[in-house]
Amino acid sequence: MSIITQIAQGAKKAAHVLSVLDEGVKNNVLRDMAKAIRENSDSIIAVNEREVARAKDNHLDAAMIDRLILNRDRVESMAAGLEMVADLPDPVGAIRELGVRPNGIKIQKMRIPLGVVCMIYEARPNVTADAGALCFKSGNAVILRGGKEALDTSLAIAEIMQKVLVKHDLPQELISVVPDPDRGLLQELMCQRDYIDVIIPRGGEGLINYVTDNAKVPVIQHFKGVCHLYVDSDANIEKALGLLLNGKTQRTGVCNALEGLIVHKDIAPSFLPLAAQALEEHQVKIHVNQSGAEYFTNADVIAEDAFGEEYLGLEIAVRVVDSFDEAILHIATFGSNHTEVICTENTDKASYFQRAVDASVVMVNASSRFSDGSELGLGAEIGIATTKLHAYGPMGLESLTAEKYLVCGEGQVRE
Repeated sequence: MSIITQIAQGAKKAAHVLSVLDEGVKNNVLRDMAKAIRENSDSIIAVNEREVARAKDNHLDAAMIDRLILNRDRVESMAAGLEMVADLPDPVGAIRELGVRPNGIKIQKMRIPLGVVCMIYEARPNVTADAGALCFKSGNAVILRGGKEALDTSLAIAEIMQKVLVKHDLPQELISVVPDPDRGLLQELMCQRDYIDVIIPRGGEGLINYVTDNAKVPVIQHFKGVCHLYVDSDANIEKALGLLLNGKTQRTGVCNALEGLIVHKDIAPSFLPLAAQALEEHQVKIHVNQSGAEYFTNADVIAEDAFGEEYLGLEIAVRVVDSFDEAILHIATFGSNHTEVICTENTDKASYFQRAVDASVVMVNASSRFSDGSELGLGAEIGIATTKLHAYGPMGLESLTAEKYLVCGEGQVRE
């Protein structure tokens, strides 16, 4: 039996234990995991520093390295995320009443775990803790297959969490890490449909496409984040500048960073000179359509069909539009169904924008950087789904469950 089959079988068996585990026990385990991660912070960082050094020697791009780094603040954030998950209500076992049929049978739906979740991700070692915690609380076993760049850090984090599981007399197979990044093992993992219920890939567009094209297990897709800020003709300029700078420069290598700025022509003369100066101070490279080129120096003038890039760096595409409807059309054409933001003081436009724009998160006068599970009250997140099956947007506990029907009668038979 191959190592992949062993891991998958072990996870499937362990998941049965977790599906009926008491919520209080789960919460105690998660808090102990958070404590253990804090106590082992120095060792986690030491392992991670070696991996970061290798990544730099191998000339990985800046966005990938940023995702790979675990400093003291990020380790603390991992631990705090586990505690946040422990504090959240457990969705497993929740009952939804659907009523009583004319023949007297009672219909309900109950939330249940998905079973075994497989996470396939690139240089994001924090996913090990986030996914482990979310899957554990929602009653799922999880198999983690990280990229080679972060494998040692992921193994170190998983080992800490596994020791806590064993301490509580739970199978360590509830949180498993594939210990070898070999591509052949990945292909085998994606074919384990007898044991794995869903695969969630998290990383670059190439990884998502590869998993989607090759998996024989259902895939929840988390494609790229081409997020826009639309500055409406009724926008508050001070708010718009704040949203632009926070969305573009606070952290560039993440999927909820801004990649596009759309500006209504009526506000462009007053807003864009200020935006151009602020972006220049942050050394942001500008790609702009011809209508907006006059507001920038040394900008790259691009064609009207050349938008939609995910830069993951200090670059942004700017387009001046003639109307509110043109802004919505631009988003429909070049967005990635991730996160879209409007800055406006017109409540009717804001409401219409939120209804009309097809994205998993649509914001009014708030930074795109809030499109994150922890910021939206989910604790941690397992990713941001940009397709509508089985979830849409940041995936927290409830997104890691399904529902089954409960039918209760008193001997009724169908005629």
